[in-house]
Amino acid sequence: MSVETGAAAPSVTSAIGGPVAPRRGQVSWALFDWANQPYFALITTFIFAPYFAATYVGDATLGQALWGQALGYAGLAIAFISPIVGSIADQTGRRKPWLAACGVGFCVAVSCLWFALPGEGAINPVPIMVAVACAAIAMEIAVVFNNAMLPSLVSSGRMGTLSGFGWGIGYVGGLLALIIVLFFLAADRETGLTMLGQPPLFDLDPAMSEADRFSGPMVAMWFAIFVIPLFVFTPDAPATGVRPGAAVRQGLVQLKTTLGHLRRFRNIALYLFSRMLYFDGLSAIFAFGGIYAAGIFGWEIMTLGLFGIILSIFAAAGAFLGGWLDDKIGSKRTIQISVLGLIVATIGSASIGPDTIFFTVPVDPPQPGAAPFSSIGEQIYLVFGILIGISGGPAQAASRTMLARMAPPSMMTEFFGLYALSGKATAFLAPLAIAWATLAYDSQRAGLAVIVAFLVVGFMLLFGVAERREEAISD
Repeated sequence: MSVETGAAAPSVTSAIGGPVAPRRGQVSWALFDWANQPYFALITTFIFAPYFAATYVGDATLGQALWGQALGYAGLAIAFISPIVGSIADQTGRRKPWLAACGVGFCVAVSCLWFALPGEGAINPVPIMVAVACAAIAMEIAVVFNNAMLPSLVSSGRMGTLSGFGWGIGYVGGLLALIIVLFFLAADRETGLTMLGQPPLFDLDPAMSEADRFSGPMVAMWFAIFVIPLFVFTPDAPATGVRPGAAVRQGLVQLKTTLGHLRRFRNIALYLFSRMLYFDGLSAIFAFGGIYAAGIFGWEIMTLGLFGIILSIFAAAGAFLGGWLDDKIGSKRTIQISVLGLIVATIGSASIGPDTIFFTVPVDPPQPGAAPFSSIGEQIYLVFGILIGISGGPAQAASRTMLARMAPPSMMTEFFGLYALSGKATAFLAPLAIAWATLAYDSQRAGLAVIVAFLVVGFMLLFGVAERREEAISD
């Protein structure tokens, strides 16, 4: 990554004015994505989520519905909390204290997933659902503050590159975490050996699904270690001197004012609404893709891990390419191309069943004990999964760059709070709609098909958005 520095180029200013951050500050900011991506790779997508549905609950269809409820209620809480804390942070100036508080809460909650013993979810899944929801809330709030730091670190013309670099190394981090689980922690239930033919580290018992459950504490340790450079090297905004109590009052007043003035930020409002829908679809396909595969193909941790590794490789490549594309053709066009790819991939994924492809074409189902991805259905599902990976990275990276290019500099964290709201205001609706469709039709495919509508509507609304900087309102 080419990184600009204020020392090397004194005339270069950040997107909101002032000097750009030094090289190590920019890289350390990007390492936040490296620190948090194993959570999305191991917990919400490839390892723990399928384990929760198929083994902890013991019924893939019911488990998918319960997972949807946990993420749905978390999304509802985030929708209320994120714009408020973002507005308060703008009053106090500093973002790192908020990041630290969220990080501690996240590590505690995600570590509790170790206690999700096999089969106990059929008796009482609520404690683990609460832990899952709390971890999601803490992580998403932390992301608000990390995103809001971006415009102060680099010039406007380099935000896409830095954002894409962050997502790219994030996917590499998720990939490495998957490799560690697959080759060193997860063992075959029959042989008790890992894919390297060795006993698993820490004597993790495959009969008790300890590798699946250990993904929670592992993610907590990973985040705690790799978030340190951000706190040490990345410059924070200076404190304003506003006391916490006054910041709460002023932040809430400012939030109310911003919401009231959204009619005067109609361009940003339309973008946030569009992003709200397509990002819900994007998040849902990542959250439920592994669960769907575990249900229709019977994939367990080994195959799911390989699936995750392959997707992470392509997602990382897509994120790096998307960052470059963002600076070349703009954030809006990059998002449109990416969301279109997600629409095609999601429809394709939903068309795959245990013994059919493209909804109606019959194929032989996977054979017990066969090599991973040996059936036609698995192979085509893998192709669509790769397309999701390639498209997902650029869509995520360009989305936060788009807002950083549009929001008034003096209201950046506040708008990133609204950005988080746009990603979570209906985030409870997508998982709950998936849960409802899954239960109503007793079909995982029906749940997955719900995602397409969110992507399509969000994609169409993007055509009305102009990519331009808005001016702050002075009353």
